[in-house]
Amino acid sequence: MAHTRLPTGVANDAECCCYASKASPWPVTGTLAKSTMGAMNSNEILADLAQRPVDALKALPDLTAEQLNAHPAGHPNSIAWLLWHSGREIDVQHVSLTGSRQQWEDFRERFALGELGDSIGFGHTSEQAGEIRVDSQQLLVEYFEATITALRDYMEGLSESDLDEIIDENWTPPVTRGVRIISIINDAIQHVGQAAYAAGALTK
Repeated sequence: MAHTRLPTGVANDAECCCYASKASPWPVTGTLAKSTMGAMNSNEILADLAQRPVDALKALPDLTAEQLNAHPAGHPNSIAWLLWHSGREIDVQHVSLTGSRQQWEDFRERFALGELGDSIGFGHTSEQAGEIRVDSQQLLVEYFEATITALRDYMEGLSESDLDEIIDENWTPPVTRGVRIISIINDAIQHVGQAAYAAGALTK
């Protein structure tokens, strides 16, 4: 299956943190106005968490089209696939919560991936994953950021009771809205981390 996880470890702390901050090896605050050590409510914490993978993605080194679409160690998932897939996951799951339109509608023509681009990536064969080729790092960043922004805008209007509402009873225990949002963000963080690991290997 093409969705097999890449290693999430890093060679050393210095290599890991170079993408996070040039001023401090252990960044404490994010880029949002509320990303401080002061009091934060649930929505502000979630918004801060959601912004972190965006910041990390923007801090990746500049990658060529060849590097974006490379398959380190023969792995079927390129950096381009990982970031496209992560954006699609966020987009589709956000829409399932809100019933709104996908951000993908504004990006479909720019990606020019055909019908395969409308998928999410789950169940892709190695051949299908290889067909997801994106030569522009900026395009991948823009789509990913657009999906996170839409998710953050949605979260801003949620109350504590909204976050506690059960929205999926197909799991044990049932999934609340807040847990689903955390799951979406967590997956995005993992994929950006995988992309950062691969980028570090390719630009070393």
